[in-house]
Amino acid sequence: MQDKVWIFDTTLRDGEQALKASLTEEDKIQLAHTISRLNVDVMEVGFPVSSPADFRAVQRIAAEVKGPAICGLARAVSKDIDACGEALKGAEQRRIHTFIATSPLHLEHKLRMSLDDATNMAIKAISQARKYTDDVEFSCEDAGRTPHADLCRIVEAAINAGASTINLPDTVGYVTPDEYAAMIYHIRNNVPNIDKARLSVHCHNDLGLAVANSIAAVQAGARQIECTINGIGERAGNCSLEEVAMIMKMRQDHLKVHTDIRSEEIYRASRQVAKICNMPVQPNKAIVGENAFAHSSGIHQDGVLKAQNTYEIMAPETVGVPSNQLNMTSRSGRHVIEHRLTELGYQKSDYDMDSLYESFLALADQKGTVYDYDLEAMIYFNQIKDKDERYQLQFVNASSNSQSIASATVGIALNGELKQEAATGNGPVEAAFVAIERITGMAVEVVEYNLDATGKGASSLGQVDIIAKFDGKQYHGVGLAADIVEASVRAMIRVYNLIDRAQKVSSLKQQRKAG
Repeated sequence: MQDKVWIFDTTLRDGEQALKASLTEEDKIQLAHTISRLNVDVMEVGFPVSSPADFRAVQRIAAEVKGPAICGLARAVSKDIDACGEALKGAEQRRIHTFIATSPLHLEHKLRMSLDDATNMAIKAISQARKYTDDVEFSCEDAGRTPHADLCRIVEAAINAGASTINLPDTVGYVTPDEYAAMIYHIRNNVPNIDKARLSVHCHNDLGLAVANSIAAVQAGARQIECTINGIGERAGNCSLEEVAMIMKMRQDHLKVHTDIRSEEIYRASRQVAKICNMPVQPNKAIVGENAFAHSSGIHQDGVLKAQNTYEIMAPETVGVPSNQLNMTSRSGRHVIEHRLTELGYQKSDYDMDSLYESFLALADQKGTVYDYDLEAMIYFNQIKDKDERYQLQFVNASSNSQSIASATVGIALNGELKQEAATGNGPVEAAFVAIERITGMAVEVVEYNLDATGKGASSLGQVDIIAKFDGKQYHGVGLAADIVEASVRAMIRVYNLIDRAQKVSSLKQQRKAG
C-alpha cells in the first residue's frame, strides 16, 4: 500500500500575499470553491487577525466550503489564536496553523529572544489553539537555516503540547534538496515523539528549488506538502501544487506515494487563479502553461502522431486541458452550452444560465464563433457583477484616427439614474476614463494597465486588468469585451465600485464607533 501525501493548499493565504491588490471577499469565495474541487486535504484561506476583511472571508469560507479542512494562520500570539478560532467556528473540519521563527538569524534580529523563549511561546499558542480544535499545526519559521539540534528541541516540545502536524519550512528558498532531505531524516530519527505528528514541508522558489525540495522531503519521510496553484506566493513564489501532484501521479512507480488530488481539475483551477489574481501563467510553465502540450518540431509532431507517449509523458486530458473543437454560434441552444460546460468540469451552481446565455448570444453575434475559453471567461465575469453595484455601464462610444484627437462618450447608471459625459484624450481609452471621472466626481490614479487576449486570432476577447490607487489604497479592476475600449471601461467601473464598497464599509465602522 502506497503512502498518502497530504496536499495543503495556501493559495488564498501565502499566494495572496504576492498580489499587487488584495482579493475581494467574493473573489476568495469563488477561488475557495474552485480549490476544493481539486480535493486538497487542507486549504489555508487567510490570516484572520490581519484585518476585518480577512476575518470575514475566512469566516464565510469556513461556513460555505465543504470537503477540505479549512485552516487559518496565526502567530504564536493569544489574539491571533482567538481570531482563528472564532473565524473557523463554522467549518466542518478546522485547523489552526501557528508559527514562530526558530533560526538564530530570526531570533536575534527579528524577535530578539532566545530559542527557549520562542519554545515557551509556541507551547502556549498550541495549548490555546487546542481549545478550539484538535487539529493544530506548528511551523518552525526559517527551519531551513535552523540548526538541527534546535529544531529537535522545539519540535518535541510542540508535539508534547498537542501539535499534530509539524511544518519545517524553507522560508527563504535557501536549502538544496540533499540538505532538506537530511533535515527531515534528522528530525525523524532524533525526535522521540515524532510518530505522533505528520511532518510537513513548505518551500519557496527563490533558487527555483521549491518543487525539487518538496519531493526530496517526501522521499525522506515528509507526508504533507504546502503549495499553491501556479506556484504563486511571496517573492519568487511557492511550491507549485500542480507540479508536485503530477510528479507523484506520474512517478508512483518510483516514489511509492500518492495524493488524493483530482488532476482533471488542475487546468481549470490554474486558469481561475491566473484571471482572478491577475497573475498570468508563463507559456512554458510545467503542466498548465500554453506550451505544455504543444509540439513545434517536425520530429516531435511525427512521433506524437505515431504514438502519443513518444513526446508526451501525460495526456492533456489528465490535467483537464480542454479542446476547442466544439463550434458554438448564436444558433447554439442552452442545452449545448450547458453540455459543454459540464464537459469542462463546471456544475450548474457555478453560473446563472439566463445571464450567461444572454452574454453568450451577444458575443456570438459579435464574433461568430464562441470557444471554450470564451465560456470560461464569461462565467467569471458574470459572477463578479453585483446587482447592487452603484455604477453600472450602460454604453460607451469611442472614436479615434490618426488625423484627430480621440473622443469617447460614456453612459453610466448611477444609483439607477443615467449619467453621461463626453471627453477627449490621447487615445479612446484615456478619453473614456476622463468621462468616467467626470461622472463619478472621483479621480483615481492608474498604477498599472494590462491588456491580454483570452484566445487566439482577431476575434479574441480582450481582457483588461487595472491596478488603480485611490486614497492611499490599491484596487484591482478587470473587464472583458470584444472591444478593447469597452473592456477598459468595464475594468475601470469595477475599480469605482470597489472604492464605493470600501467607503461604505468605512462609514459603517465610523457609525458603530460613534454609536
